[in-house]
Amino acid sequence: MSADATPEPTAPDPRAPLPAPTPPEGAGDPQALLRALPPVNGILDGLGSAELEMAPREEWLTEIRQSLSDLRAKVLSRSIGPVVFATSSTPEVITAAARRRIERRRDPGCVRVVNATGVVLHTNLGRAAMPPAAHEALAAEAHGYQLLAADAALGERSPRERHLEALFQQLTGCEAATVVNNNAAATMIALAALAEGREVIVARGQLVEIGGAYRIPDVMRQSGATLVEVGTTNRVHLRDYENAITEKTALIMRVHTSNYRVEGFHSEVSIEELTALGASYGVKVVDDLGSGALVSLDQQGLPGEEPLISKSVDAGVDLITASGDKLIGGPQMGILVGSRECVARVRAHPLFRAVRCGKLTLIAMEATLRLFLHADRLGETHPTYRMLTAEQDGLLQGAEALAERLRSTKPVQSGAVTLAVEKAGDAVGAGSLPTVELPGAAVTLAAKDIEAGELATRLRAHRPPVFTTVHDHLVHVHVRTLQPGDDEVVASALESALEVPA
Repeated sequence: MSADATPEPTAPDPRAPLPAPTPPEGAGDPQALLRALPPVNGILDGLGSAELEMAPREEWLTEIRQSLSDLRAKVLSRSIGPVVFATSSTPEVITAAARRRIERRRDPGCVRVVNATGVVLHTNLGRAAMPPAAHEALAAEAHGYQLLAADAALGERSPRERHLEALFQQLTGCEAATVVNNNAAATMIALAALAEGREVIVARGQLVEIGGAYRIPDVMRQSGATLVEVGTTNRVHLRDYENAITEKTALIMRVHTSNYRVEGFHSEVSIEELTALGASYGVKVVDDLGSGALVSLDQQGLPGEEPLISKSVDAGVDLITASGDKLIGGPQMGILVGSRECVARVRAHPLFRAVRCGKLTLIAMEATLRLFLHADRLGETHPTYRMLTAEQDGLLQGAEALAERLRSTKPVQSGAVTLAVEKAGDAVGAGSLPTVELPGAAVTLAAKDIEAGELATRLRAHRPPVFTTVHDHLVHVHVRTLQPGDDEVVASALESALEVPA
């Protein structure tokens, strides 16, 4: 080899260990990383007009500080190193994290959801789906001012619920009516106005507890009335009521058991017998009906019946309480119908102003009640009755149509989700006809790599959320409670739940 020839490079020893890693600056030194955090004011000064239009500077300051605090906690816990820190600590990333929190705060809370549970009156989902007539009335009348508590002809103050009172008089035959914000309030104010400091006789089997720990004995106590229980859990007789009447008795009260039924060796006293007994002793009778049926469910084609408000009026009940957002299908409301004297006492009670309804509720309920003037059309005009009276053959056709739409989605086409159409059991809900199962239909979904409960959770994460049921390791999409256009939302939710690449 010549003197000026380049020597051959020495090949690395293949048996030599790999060199030790050379950590970047800041590795193992949390304080060094913390010193590299960008200043708050610097990030704030970098905000543009769009960000400041979205939220005021003070809110950005709070959220940017929170973003920096979250990052600082990760550094101190050594859950991130300098490389991840470098990509997480830029002003853009910190601003983006702050923006997400601000956006979440601005998300509306009580949003529309898709009810695919098969429960028509779903308490957690707002109970009844209000009819289009109520939506149209709100759109037409809710802007600007309203004829709330003024008489247009006389220019004088007038009861705000007078329009509803006229409709209840027409629909039930009652002498007078008023409304409050829900049936719990109606029961409370009825007891307070008619029986404060005195006794109220109730059958032991009617001392119900419904959702949210609402219990009749507690309501009785809070109203200032004293509860007198009569009969046994499963049987009560007219003599039990009569033997309990004393000079301290103010009311006899019947409470519809709503969300349960006692069957078998069971007896109760009819409302006609109670009103006759009350009339004999000069004791008023209150009937808490809960569901508030204005029309016969049996005549509407349902396999069951709920007590009619008009029947209690005809029986001579002094005051009847019921819900407006169950079988009436309107906004949340408590209804009190009965004699002029009892309704006047309720209106005069100091609690009445605290529980009265607002103008939007009154507008929506007036439009809803008008639908019952044509009870033969409820299946067409009222979504609650359309859903309640839907027959299984038609629901199966709807489920087939939904299944066909879902078959065009990527998750189904890729095989990530399989589906089928099955018969299902639906329910009225909200304590109405609790022992009746409505024959329904559903599309069942099974994801290849996702447990059914997780798939249901992902469907609820969609906007709008899609609520389903889960059993037998399948997600069930019940079609009875779907509204027009909901098929597209379910398809979109399924796409989002399993983002399958094209």
